[in-house]
Amino acid sequence: MADPINVLIVDDSAVVRQVLTAALNKDPDIHVMGAASDPIFAIDKMNKQWPDVIVLDVEMPRMDGVTFLRKIMKEHPTPVVICSSLTDKGAETTMQAMSAGAVSIITKPKVGLKQFLQDDSESIIAAVKAAGKAKLRKILAPQPVTKKLTADVVLPAAGNAMAETTDRVVALGTSTGGTQALETVLSALPGVCPAIIVVQHMPEKFTAAFAERLNSICSVEVREAAHGDRLIPGRVLIAPGGRHMLLKRSGAQYFVDVIDGPPVSRHRPSVDVLFRSVARAAGKNALGIIMTGMGDDGALGMKEMHDAGARTLAQDEATCVVYGMPKEAVKLGGVDKNIPLQAIPAAIINA
Repeated sequence: MADPINVLIVDDSAVVRQVLTAALNKDPDIHVMGAASDPIFAIDKMNKQWPDVIVLDVEMPRMDGVTFLRKIMKEHPTPVVICSSLTDKGAETTMQAMSAGAVSIITKPKVGLKQFLQDDSESIIAAVKAAGKAKLRKILAPQPVTKKLTADVVLPAAGNAMAETTDRVVALGTSTGGTQALETVLSALPGVCPAIIVVQHMPEKFTAAFAERLNSICSVEVREAAHGDRLIPGRVLIAPGGRHMLLKRSGAQYFVDVIDGPPVSRHRPSVDVLFRSVARAAGKNALGIIMTGMGDDGALGMKEMHDAGARTLAQDEATCVVYGMPKEAVKLGGVDKNIPLQAIPAAIINA
C-alpha cells in the first residue's frame, strides 16, 4: 500500500484549518501533518518535515500566499493547491498563484463552512490527490464516489458531422497543471491563428480573471466565453467556471452556447461536452487537443472527434503535470499523436 500523502494546510482562519483538516483526514490515503496560520509558521514546520502537498490560502498577514509560493517553487518545488475565497480580489490573486506554479484551486465560502465540508469534501480530497500525483507519486486507488454522468445528459450523441470547409476550429481541454500549460501555448501564438475554444477545469469566478490575465500577455484575444460569442481567427474563448460550453454552427459561422446542466465526467464545464459538440458542429474542420489533467474527462469526447474525422493530439507524458486525461484518451484510441507541450503552438498554427 502506498504511503499517505502528507499535507500541510496554511490558512489564517482557524475555522478553515479545522474544517480542511477534518475533510482531508477522512481519506485513508491522506494525512494532514500539520496546519499553520501563516507562511512564517509554515516554514518552521516545513524545516522539520517537508510535505508532499501544501494547501495554501493566498490572502494572509505577514507574508502573502503568492510570495510564499514563489519562494517554495524556487527553493523546493512542491505541489500546491490554492484555497481561495470567491471574490474578485481573491480570483485575481489566485491567478497570480497559478502562474507561479500552483496546480489547482479549491474555493472556500465566507460563511457556512460546515455545509462546505459536507458538500465539497469529495472535490477537496480529489484536488489534493491530483496534486500528490503531480509529484509523480504512485497512482492511488479511487475512492467510492457519486455516479459519473456522461455528455448524454447535456448533448445527445448524433450522426455524421458536416462536410469539411475552410474554417478551422481548435478545441482544447485541460485540468490539473493546465493553467501554466495554457499560458505556455497561448502566449506563443501569433495574433492571427485558428479560433480556439477551451475548457479548463476551474471554479466559477476564476475563469474570468484567468482569461483577463492571458489576454494581457498574449497576442491572441482571450476572453471568458459568453452565450452567443462568435469564434473568429485570433480569438480564444474559455468556458466559464460552473457552466458547460458547446460549439454551434450557423451557416459559415461558429459560435458558442454557454448553458447550465449537471456535472459531466464530474466536471462543469466538461471537456467531454465541448469535444462532443465540436465533433457534431465542426467534424473534419476541427483539431482536438487534450492536455495535462487528472481523471478521464475529454477521453470519450476526443474519441468522438476522432471518429468524426477531426485531427486529435494529446500532450505527452513527459511534459504533463498529471498524465491522466491524455492517457485515458490514448487508451480509448481517440488520439492520432502524442506531442510535447512546446510543439502544441505549431500544431495549432498549422491546424
